Amino acid sequence: MMSDIAVLPASEATIEFIDLSAQRRRLGRRIDEAVLRVVDQGKFIMGPEVAELETQLSAFCGAKHVLSCANGTDALGLTLMARNLKRGQAVMVPSFTFAATAEVVAWFDAVPVFVDVCEDSFNMDPVSLEAGIATAKRLGLEPAGVITVDLFGLPAAYDEILEIASAHGLWVICDAAQSFGAVYKGRNVGTLGDITTTSFFPAKPLGCYGDGGAVFTDDEESASVLRSLRVHGQGSDKYDNVRIGMNARLDTIQAAVLSAKLSIFADEIAARDRVAARYGKMLADLVTVPIVPPGLTSVCAQRR
Repeated sequence: MMSDIAVLPASEATIEFIDLSAQRRRLGRRIDEAVLRVVDQGKFIMGPEVAELETQLSAFCGAKHVLSCANGTDALGLTLMARNLKRGQAVMVPSFTFAATAEVVAWFDAVPVFVDVCEDSFNMDPVSLEAGIATAKRLGLEPAGVITVDLFGLPAAYDEILEIASAHGLWVICDAAQSFGAVYKGRNVGTLGDITTTSFFPAKPLGCYGDGGAVFTDDEESASVLRSLRVHGQGSDKYDNVRIGMNARLDTIQAAVLSAKLSIFADEIAARDRVAARYGKMLADLVTVPIVPPGLTSVCAQRR
């Protein structure tokens, strides 16, 4: 018996996760002109567009200090370097996340301790966080910090997580690779934990035309160390290397692309919310759909 459902060839049935072509059409020639400005001036590394983007990102989310970098993984690595993570220390990470969250902990011969996530948000469960800290201590590890991950654009339960971390003397790094642009109880993502990181991978809420990332903090001392770490541990000039660092600079061309995209970012967040609400309503009987609690916004999940 023939099915009543039409089956399309795979090439025709594919739905893009994010339609970068439509976004480019909306921006028109702004991207072309931004890239050509960089090409014409020839300042491809740490050109003026990099500092301009950092200023714009700071104004957008309210963080006092923003440091762009090469990608979201380097953003996490830089923060752990700034926190002086060591062998024998443990970092609590969610069990449902991309490999990079735990990978960067292993860079430092430290131990990622996996914490369970909540069924309704897919984000770190504060109750399981307490259990993870206890497990680390039982294994003879020194709990050092927490890396939250705002999965699917929804901020984690920061009130509870920050309270637990404070009680145990732990720092909190907020991995906002998927949530930059969201709001948690009146505070923008980028201003919640000790340090926030994000990714500008093309499919992220704010994406460039290659790899890119950023680190956000309100702490002047942390920002100063991060600036040094980003460029080989630079001191007073490029040949004054005062600490072990990384080569984690954001390309000037990518900064120019991101500045152009940031100009329409608020509108795109609103559009994502409308689309997510439609998908959530139509798929609610088939799959578990992330729900956004009152007081929070998400860049790609459904509202309650």
